[in-house]
Amino acid sequence: MRRIVSVWLIDWPVTVWTRSAGPNTPESSRPDPFAAGAGPLALILRTARGAVIHALNPAARTLNLSRGQTQADALAMVPHLVCHPADPAADLRALEALAFWGERWSPAVTVDPSEGGLEGLFLDLTGATHLFGGEDGAIDRIEQRLAEAGIRARAAMAPSPGAAWALARWGNATRIASDADVREALAPLPVDSLRIDDAALKQTRRFGLKRIGDLYPMPRAGLARRFRDGAGVGLVRRLDQALGATAEALIPTRAPPRYRGWEAYADPLTDTAGIEARLPGLAESLARTMESDGQGARALTLTAFRVDGRASAVSVRMGRALRDVSIWMRLFRETGIERIDPGFGIDALMLTADLTEPMVALQVSMGEEQQARHAEGMAALIDRLSARLGEASVRVATPQGSWMPERAERWAPALTSAPVRDRHDPGRARPLLLLDPPEPVETLADLPDGAPARFTWRRVTRRVTRADGPERLSPEWWRPRPDGRQSRTRDYYRIEDDQGLRYWLFREGLYGAEYTGAKDERAPSWWMHGMFP
Repeated sequence: MRRIVSVWLIDWPVTVWTRSAGPNTPESSRPDPFAAGAGPLALILRTARGAVIHALNPAARTLNLSRGQTQADALAMVPHLVCHPADPAADLRALEALAFWGERWSPAVTVDPSEGGLEGLFLDLTGATHLFGGEDGAIDRIEQRLAEAGIRARAAMAPSPGAAWALARWGNATRIASDADVREALAPLPVDSLRIDDAALKQTRRFGLKRIGDLYPMPRAGLARRFRDGAGVGLVRRLDQALGATAEALIPTRAPPRYRGWEAYADPLTDTAGIEARLPGLAESLARTMESDGQGARALTLTAFRVDGRASAVSVRMGRALRDVSIWMRLFRETGIERIDPGFGIDALMLTADLTEPMVALQVSMGEEQQARHAEGMAALIDRLSARLGEASVRVATPQGSWMPERAERWAPALTSAPVRDRHDPGRARPLLLLDPPEPVETLADLPDGAPARFTWRRVTRRVTRADGPERLSPEWWRPRPDGRQSRTRDYYRIEDDQGLRYWLFREGLYGAEYTGAKDERAPSWWMHGMFP
């Protein structure tokens, strides 16, 4: 049975305004708009209609002010109304941060746009309510944690998002509904709880339809034809969504991880030592779960949920899939667990595997055993250096789709690059060291288009004893040279001098129009591009 929790964040814009310190108003000196005896307060939003009320505190609502009312009308009714500018973008950022914190209860948390503003969350607790003491315990725990963080909220649970949304806002007597009693639980609630717009709501009131139960005996064809809101979502569809007859998809703010370990603590953790002491047990639980599926992790994230409604996280990445808890712990220490800010205390930790791959046992021959150990050691070294220095500081050369040697590779972070199994190509030998850019060379050749017999590079003349080539590379005409000149054909030679040193030279350009079909006014030139070991 699907179990969806709707969390109604009462007066969320006002809560965000209260918790955020303005540039000229210290947070400690900002009055609490929810305290007993607080004066009326409104947050004003500039729209095409002018300045309208975006949010109100309880004291302002008791004076018959309403959301969407113009500021001029509100001040005419309540001259002592205190007005401040609204910031919907800040409300959304704070709500997304709260959704991240809500992953302590569910891996699938969705931001709920309600009542023209962002004032709620949906949590999918299907199959997880037993972790929080049952359904009543889960609801109580969510409300309690939010209250401790200074957030006014009310939660309800039902088989569908629509039913949970309605019960959270209007279900004073009922907060939990099952598949068997959801119809009965929704019947006494007002039609407003079906999330229809004002135009459709006014029309239902004209026909005397005030409660959801009033809609049950009505002909569905007539309801569908007469009551449709501005978005084209009909009253019947909203009713079916609430009753679970029509599915309603929830898109989580973040994709839920496939593997995660989670622990809650009665006594909040206040320092890094407490986190590090509990991390091995969390990692072992995650490793056992992944081992049963034959999976290994290439990216892990440790998230600490603070008692003040915030979350802090640190991530590590690996060059290959691993399940070794000792390696995980070493990488977290190298990255820095102290980067997690405990704030006023951490009451839950979550370890997630963000990127996983199948781990397949490989059988190597005796000759390949040393090579396999070298590959494992290199991967471990890359992981440690990346964790200590940062992913962008450890890079490897990855092949690119280009015949030109200077464009055949590019440097990329080692942990984000796909592993290259075998890049050796005997037919295209390349030097270990390439010069960027190539350096000019003066040559003396027996034949104009043959290998050089002697060349001068960096003011030193060398005599050629052996030469192999040419390897002809045609220019990439769609890629202009940096200097604006037209690229030309290259002939590459592997050359060895009388001292046994080997070089990689190329001649740019061809002799005569019989090679190109058009006369090239520039004479061919020789360049040093690299050295072989």
